[in-house]
Amino acid sequence: MALLHTAPLPSSSPHSKIHLPAFTSGSLSLVLSPSALHNNIKQRRRSSRRVVASASDAAAGSAGTARPNTPASPPKLRILIAGGGIGGLVFALAAKRKGFDVLVFEKDVSAIRGEGQYRGPIQIQSNALAALEAIDPEVAEEVMEAGCITGDRINGLVDGISGTWYIKFDTFTPAVERGLPVTRVISRMTLQEILARAVGADVIVNDSTVVDFTEDGDRVTVILENGQRYEGDLLVGADGIWSKVRKILFGATEASYSGYTCYTGIADFVPPDIETVGYRVFLGHKQYFVSSDVGAGKMQWYAFHKEPPGGTDAPNGRKERLLKIFGGWCDNVIDLLVATNEDAILRRDIYDRVPIMSWGRGRVTLLGDSVHAMQPNMGQGGCMAIEDSYQLALELEKAWIESARTGAPIDITSPLKRYENERRLRVAIVYGMARMAAIMASTYRPYLGVGLGPLSFLTKFRIPHPGKVGGRFFIKLAMPAMLSWVLGGNSSKLEGRSLSCRLSDRASDQLQRWFKDDDALERALSGEWYLFPTNGSLQPIHLIKDEKMPIIIGNQSHADMPGVSVVLPSPEVADIHACISCKENAFFLTNMQSQYGTWIIDNEGRRYLVPPNFSVRFHPSNVIEFGSDKKAIFRVKVLKTLPENLTGEGRQILQAA
Repeated sequence: MALLHTAPLPSSSPHSKIHLPAFTSGSLSLVLSPSALHNNIKQRRRSSRRVVASASDAAAGSAGTARPNTPASPPKLRILIAGGGIGGLVFALAAKRKGFDVLVFEKDVSAIRGEGQYRGPIQIQSNALAALEAIDPEVAEEVMEAGCITGDRINGLVDGISGTWYIKFDTFTPAVERGLPVTRVISRMTLQEILARAVGADVIVNDSTVVDFTEDGDRVTVILENGQRYEGDLLVGADGIWSKVRKILFGATEASYSGYTCYTGIADFVPPDIETVGYRVFLGHKQYFVSSDVGAGKMQWYAFHKEPPGGTDAPNGRKERLLKIFGGWCDNVIDLLVATNEDAILRRDIYDRVPIMSWGRGRVTLLGDSVHAMQPNMGQGGCMAIEDSYQLALELEKAWIESARTGAPIDITSPLKRYENERRLRVAIVYGMARMAAIMASTYRPYLGVGLGPLSFLTKFRIPHPGKVGGRFFIKLAMPAMLSWVLGGNSSKLEGRSLSCRLSDRASDQLQRWFKDDDALERALSGEWYLFPTNGSLQPIHLIKDEKMPIIIGNQSHADMPGVSVVLPSPEVADIHACISCKENAFFLTNMQSQYGTWIIDNEGRRYLVPPNFSVRFHPSNVIEFGSDKKAIFRVKVLKTLPENLTGEGRQILQAA
């Protein structure tokens, strides 16, 4: 039997190995068969985070497990991995759990490629969590414990100006029906640390970049930036959208600019609908905005704006520019921008790469963004890399078992081609979905006249745009099937994973009602309601959730009347002008036959007079005018916590009206 060449590691290297706490390294074992690996899952959970069994343990632990009937097992593969991002580390973990020898080369494992530690959380959806469970249940459990569940709440698309729901997504039902974990978000740094610790400090070569490689018969040699060489049986390029491995394989090709630059930030901010809403995409014309709960009292957001690549901002000018770009958008957007510190806002142009038919050549293949970088609009970029990792490790294991069965040398090229064939169609479809999502989010027009230049005056008539109506119908029809396929379409390929959900992955009993009933969703808000004045001479009004304590608005105090008296010293505010009452967590406004009237401006900019002695419900972000002289105007806001900046010009809370 031909032996595969494995070169020793350089004894003295300027490259540093990563040092991680709480990790016990040991000698690598002969590979266990898949059944032996699954039979030993419980044993691994009781161990002190062992990466693989020792050779002697493997012999003992595999007793009673069917092994290929050959005089000797073939040598384990030595796999070289360019890139220690999420895709590279997950594949390293998957390959190591199959018993292969792995070596990961990463330029800087302490930072996330592209944006460093500030890039923030990443969404790990049900399909990727299931693949991670199939790779290593213990690591998957640690990731899920560290993550923040968003799939158990309402997610979807809303109008960027009014903040009203366009389409709601149910990501919970497709997961539980297929026995999959519910979608989570987790800090990229935390995820990388978990994966690096599980892979092992002894196999990660930090401060190293693969700049070239050569193939020579039954081995491949990688060349690092400083000229050092490492040999292995195959090379996996997981080095991102600007992959050097891809460039060497197929020549230099330009990534595709999406047409959008993206600002991103994380704010210490808890919205009042935190218990009911996970993430939202705010739709607009040539711009859109995404917000997501990421746990620990923080919200992450992305702001996309159509413009040429390579733009820059004035010093400390990103926040100011965003407030101009999204001026006039709903409070959900503005509040997040205002709550974000300037130095926490990053900017990057969005690129992707059109999927290619061939992912590799000979003993070299690609994985994740290096071969199918996609726009972030589906939240599936990292998820597809995790699925890639599982499939590639599985195909290599099959090749090893076949070699053990026949006694022939391990065939490397065939499993790499099978891996491509298994993954090519699915990632191409998801890539296309991500592009379509970007187009839909940024070409949204709520009314006729939006984006029509000289015809923009038509917007004042509030005529629904035909594309908005037709798009909603199509999305409602197609979305359930699409989500089911994206989240669960790969689950049948995950060998050895039981179809079961975690008991902690539970949603509110009201979830299905919230999908159908916007009124019930608003009534579930857990914050406090306020009226904030638009001029500095008036004080904010805290609305009381007590059906027996109405608020009487007038130009003088009325202590003799039941409820709370609020005095507004304005010429057009009557003695007893209006009454605000609460019923079942909703607020109503009654005009008490005042001479100058009471007005409400709704979230779409329509202004109407409140009929006398008739209760009218108002909503968050509505504007209330007491009188018509514009001197007693208040904006309705619902806040989970009251910010400290209660003073200042306009006495505004979070948003200047």
